This record gives sequence, structure tokens and C-alpha cells, in this order.
Amino acid sequence: MRLARVRYRGTQFFHTLLAPLRPIDAAYAAERLSLSEFALFSRMSRAEQQHAIAVCRALETAGHRDPDLLTAALLHDVGKIHATPYLWDRVIAVLTEHYLPRRAIRWSRGEPRGWRRGFVIRAQHAAWGAELAEQAGSSPRTVELIRAHHDPPGGDVALAALQAADDGATEVCKTIGEAVLWR
Repeated sequence: MRLARVRYRGTQFFHTLLAPLRPIDAAYAAERLSLSEFALFSRMSRAEQQHAIAVCRALETAGHRDPDLLTAALLHDVGKIHATPYLWDRVIAVLTEHYLPRRAIRWSRGEPRGWRRGFVIRAQHAAWGAELAEQAGSSPRTVELIRAHHDPPGGDVALAALQAADDGATEVCKTIGEAVLWR
């Protein structure tokens, strides 16, 4: 793993570990989501809520104002309410994905149970989240951004910005935001 990626994953680990001690700015999310979307957001784990708000704020700081993108930022991990990953699920899945990618793909099929739980959640949460967002009345664009947030962005600038913010690459997110603002 590149040093920046290792640093980001380490920071993510400690944020998850310390999530119970940090407050959640629920008002920030409530201002940007419909009532049914906010009900979904409220069901997310504390760590996921904090992460979602950080992603949305990074996008706004980078100049993004698209409501579909900001809603997707707040709900991109909502599929994890289907099966909330434990901290060790995350660590094992991320490390295996990096060092044994073919096995990680093979282990990500099926139901989120047993030792494969983290792999299945990591692979399926985007699809689960898109379904939940659609049921909550989110726009088709928001639903698609949630569904694709782990896919290659192709030429989709909004998806690339969401992924950059999700990965903690705020400088990349800012550059993408500036490109969008000047188009």
C-alpha cells in the first residue's frame, strides 16, 4: 500500500475506534436530507455518520454544491445498516483486498455471516444502500452515485469527487471541484 493510503487507513481505524467519544452533527445532515433520507442516516452507526458528514463537508469545501452529490455523500455507506461491520471485519477485508485480491472477491459472495462477513459487507453495501435510498425517495442520480461509489468513475466527475472525498483525498476532491466550477 502506498504511504498515503496506509496513513488514511490508520486514521480511519482510530476514528472508528474513538467514534463513541465524538459528537455527531445531526443538524448538518438533517439540513441536507429529506425526512425519509434522514431516518436512514439516523440508523447508520455513529462512526458511519461521522464519516458521511466528513465526506459531505470535504465536497462542500471543495466547492461542490450539487444536492444529489451531497445527499449521496451522506448516504453512501447506508447499506451497512443491513449488516454493520465490526472493526476487525474492516481490517481483515481491507488487508486481504490489498494482498489477496482474488480471494477477497471470492469470499465476498453470499450472506454476511461468519469469517466472510466483512468481505460480503464491503462488496455489497453499495448495492444495499442504493436500494434503501431509492425506497426512501432519493433522486435517481443520488441512488446511482451510492450504487457506484466503489466502481471505477469512468468520466463521471461527481462520482470521482465522491470517491476522492470518501478516500480522504481532499486535495484531489478540491481539484475536481475546481474543474467542475470552471466548466
